[in-house]
Amino acid sequence: MNLTIPDPALVLLVGPSGAGKSTFAARHFSATEVVSSDAVREMVSDDAADQDASAEAFQILALIVNGRLKRRLTTVVDATNLHAATRKQYTRLAARYGVPAIVIAFDLPLSAYHQRNARRAGRIVDELVVEDQAARIPQALVELESEGYAKLIVLREGDDQAAIDRR
Repeated sequence: MNLTIPDPALVLLVGPSGAGKSTFAARHFSATEVVSSDAVREMVSDDAADQDASAEAFQILALIVNGRLKRRLTTVVDATNLHAATRKQYTRLAARYGVPAIVIAFDLPLSAYHQRNARRAGRIVDELVVEDQAARIPQALVELESEGYAKLIVLREGDDQAAIDRR
């Protein structure tokens, strides 16, 4: 499967913990293009799992995203992005700078999220948290359809090996 995306673009990765978002981002985008909530949380607190650092981490993440989009640089937001209000903030920034916003959503079986979560090299997210996030995917997919993205790509099991072509 080949995925064509605009360049530059704001790329929102959407999916639960363990979906493979970070692996996908690392495979298809340069390290400078990827803005990871876990990485920023770790910078703030020395612990990517420290949820008490999330508010500050997401403020910093938004500043980085703004700075990159202002310069019309492809920017990949590697976070669960399961809430429409959060996605809307990012898409407003993209629109401000004339950068198209696309979504790459991960719609996998619950067992795949759990297996991938268990294989993570870093922190493993509690299974109940993964299940709660996975339960939000069907509603998020419905919302994504009406949020006006330049492109909505839904990856299902096996699709994450896709190649990306930038135009």
